[in-house]
Amino acid sequence: MIKVGIVGATGYTGVELLRLLAIHPEVSLHVITSRSDGGLAVSDLFPNLRNHIDLHFSEPDVEELSACDVVFFATPHCVAMSMVPKLLARGTRIIDLSADFRLRDAKQWEQWYNMPHTCPELLAQAVYGLPEVNRKTIRTAQLIAVPGCYPTATQLGFLPLLEQGVIDPIQLIADTKSGVSGAGRKAAVGSLLAEASENMKAYAVAGHRHLPEIEQGLSDVCKQAVSLTFVPHLTPMIRGIHATLYGKLTKSVDLQQLFEQRYANEPFVDVLPAGSHPETRSVRGANVCRIAVHQPQHRDTVVVLSAIDNLVKGASGQAVQNMNIMFGLDESLAINNIATLP
Repeated sequence: MIKVGIVGATGYTGVELLRLLAIHPEVSLHVITSRSDGGLAVSDLFPNLRNHIDLHFSEPDVEELSACDVVFFATPHCVAMSMVPKLLARGTRIIDLSADFRLRDAKQWEQWYNMPHTCPELLAQAVYGLPEVNRKTIRTAQLIAVPGCYPTATQLGFLPLLEQGVIDPIQLIADTKSGVSGAGRKAAVGSLLAEASENMKAYAVAGHRHLPEIEQGLSDVCKQAVSLTFVPHLTPMIRGIHATLYGKLTKSVDLQQLFEQRYANEPFVDVLPAGSHPETRSVRGANVCRIAVHQPQHRDTVVVLSAIDNLVKGASGQAVQNMNIMFGLDESLAINNIATLP
């Protein structure tokens, strides 16, 4: 059994991680931490876990966590980097769901997160946990940086096109929508029902923290710099990401065949039949990205539609997928569930 610890399990990604790991046949939950809810039974905070998890939240303790085979960080940004070096030194493997280790350039990270990075020497060591690209290096990684939700949907949509060099890498557009849970569980006016319901708005048009992460990943794929216009939107739903992606074609190619071949052996990417339109409800609660590719009026613009659950394939499900790969398990263990409808 894999002995697992979770740091910061009181947010939406934390409870989703607990939901998935509670049914994992190869996992033993050892410690679940929370600075604000220490001593509280996990099932008292999250009643959906009653009769599945009988642990109590505890204060984060490096010694206790280092007894684990792997520790997940489901914490706000800038928290994991304060503990990760100590845990790595003790041989514990790390899967970080925050953005602390996603960018390789420390100065760029500091520009977007407005504080010094306390362990920049680990940025080059961290493996970016997008299995569809980095499966081989994930297997032997000691430190995994789980991709963000917008970056997952966007990169999976653009990857086949950039890998084959059939679109212009400096004319990329991502028009993305997220459910309110993407903002986290913290109290915030913009997440109130009266504010978010029956309303949709764009935000961070001048620059969003996920932009450098997406450009870094896509540049790695096509071996040259990319330029992305990235515009996120908040929509009146609880969970889900829908990305409408645009690129300018530079070659004539069978787009449907291109996508089907690229993802033929990927268990969690579903390329829909030609002419389809994926919906966020079709991925709710599931660790899957559903994709459709279009070429409107057979002109030189390609449109890719990409839908994921931001809390599963966009966060906790992908984290478990990484763990399965790291420990040589069946990649689909505990995350091969069917999306919930309605």
